[in-house]
Amino acid sequence: MAVQSWVDALKASKKTALISDGKRKVHYLFADGNEMAEEYDLRSDELVTRKWRHKTTLGGHGSWQAEVGESNPSPLTTSESEVIKESCSNPVFVRKDTKTSFQWRIRNLPYPKEVYSVSVEPAERRCIVRTSNKKYYKKFNIPDLDRCQLPLESSDLSFTHANNTLIISYKKPEEILTLEQELLRELKKLKGTNEGDVDCRTQ
Repeated sequence: MAVQSWVDALKASKKTALISDGKRKVHYLFADGNEMAEEYDLRSDELVTRKWRHKTTLGGHGSWQAEVGESNPSPLTTSESEVIKESCSNPVFVRKDTKTSFQWRIRNLPYPKEVYSVSVEPAERRCIVRTSNKKYYKKFNIPDLDRCQLPLESSDLSFTHANNTLIISYKKPEEILTLEQELLRELKKLKGTNEGDVDCRTQ
């Protein structure tokens, strides 16, 4: 889907908005029945959460999948809690964007920075994280670029490491920055300004 096609899909979607907890929450219903839910910080206008729910092959609703921000964990039983505690040292992969970059944080990676390499595979449209000690390997895509059919550029990818967390950044191309600014202007025009006015259906 090219940039304009994605813009058209956003404009044609049915949007409802809700402001609560210092966030602007927006629910999108697309013509194909898929849903997207976003939350923006009211002070900074930064995107905090984006989730998708796709229609199943039988026409029902699947579960919400986080694209940006952390997934909401389901309530745990006592036995499940104990299992989670045992594996809490596993790496945790979360996307948290900034105004100018797509950004991913991989927590619980204690190795020094020189162990990591982060590269782009343009043909696969994937970014790849490797460690020279063979302790961690991860492939991930950038859905925003895929939706707009924009190329992956190695020069836009960078990373740093601090506090056992690998932070990967990909500089947003101009087309994405323009699209996000245009979308934010439209979202600010939506009614449904008070909590309880509109059901945002993010859960």
